[in-house]
Amino acid sequence: MSMKNIIIAGAGKIGCLIALHLAKTNQYTVTILDKDFNQSDNKRLKSVENIHCEIADINDHSRVDSIITKSKAIAIISCLPYFCNMTIVEYAIRHKLHYFDLTEDVEIANQIKVLAEGKQQVFMPRCGLAPGFIGLVANHLSNAFETLRSVKLRVGALPINSNNALQYALTWSTDGLINEYANPSEIIRKGKMITVPALEGLETIKIDGVTYEAFHTSGGIGNLATILNDKVENMSYKTIRYPGHCDKIKFLMNDLLLEQHRETLKQILENALPKTYQDVVIIYVAIIGKQHDKLLENNYLNKVYPAEFYGHKWSAMQVTTSSSVAAVVDIVLNKPEKYHGYVCQENLDFEGFVNNRFGKVFKEDK
Repeated sequence: MSMKNIIIAGAGKIGCLIALHLAKTNQYTVTILDKDFNQSDNKRLKSVENIHCEIADINDHSRVDSIITKSKAIAIISCLPYFCNMTIVEYAIRHKLHYFDLTEDVEIANQIKVLAEGKQQVFMPRCGLAPGFIGLVANHLSNAFETLRSVKLRVGALPINSNNALQYALTWSTDGLINEYANPSEIIRKGKMITVPALEGLETIKIDGVTYEAFHTSGGIGNLATILNDKVENMSYKTIRYPGHCDKIKFLMNDLLLEQHRETLKQILENALPKTYQDVVIIYVAIIGKQHDKLLENNYLNKVYPAEFYGHKWSAMQVTTSSSVAAVVDIVLNKPEKYHGYVCQENLDFEGFVNNRFGKVFKEDK
């Protein structure tokens, strides 16, 4: 089997594990771009077979174009903050590469959808955990119902232990975190798609006897609001946190007006909150609808903890997000003739996904 050449933009927490996942199959060669390779995660990439590390700024078009041409890449994966993705899309269009990202930003995903129209290569934004896998499992469960009353999607990436007032630790991009706390959330209410403010809709939920809170955040619903529009009465995506977190974030963002000063808020959060690799990702989907005129409920619940891959420990957030992206890339690039233009992860075959060599981390009975 011939090697497939992939570009990954961003050697951060998620990009590093995606690179290792793909390279270790000996079926992919990965060229990973970043401005430096001195962070703890990306040091793990050095001297790894099938991985080439290139120091490059994505705004240096001449250098990045040269690297892409030299690599003979067929696909590019953006693991950069959401506001960098359109630059990566431009490279994908110019070099006719398949494009993947894990953005939570609705506006950028919509721009990519327009640009993808009529293209032969794949454009698949929002293919991480949430958005991404959460929508895939919800769409899969929904197919078993004749009519849908409600679809609830709940995801949380939480420190296993926490001793600060926010009861939180940084497990992924701070820019992405602030973005999903600040922007409106798409939901379906009484059969109509609407947007509601983030940090609203606070609810209490219990999972395995532990009490959590959940509230609206932006982007996690991905493409599912469009896919299930006119098919479900009520649908919402909410982020899971420990109780009390939402009120404190609302104080920072709304009362202190830091939503208008995101760089200041980012500095505060990164100065006050630790990063952690001791986390848990909670994935919960609840579907209520009718089967054969009976009102039934079907659930998916999975807790993913840190794991070891390739001799290194990885956080639950790294494991889930990178495994989802790697599985999507693996599925698409092994049958590229099936996919063209804008592709939704939610429409992939669920069983094929969880039985993929990377997607198997999402099996409930793993």
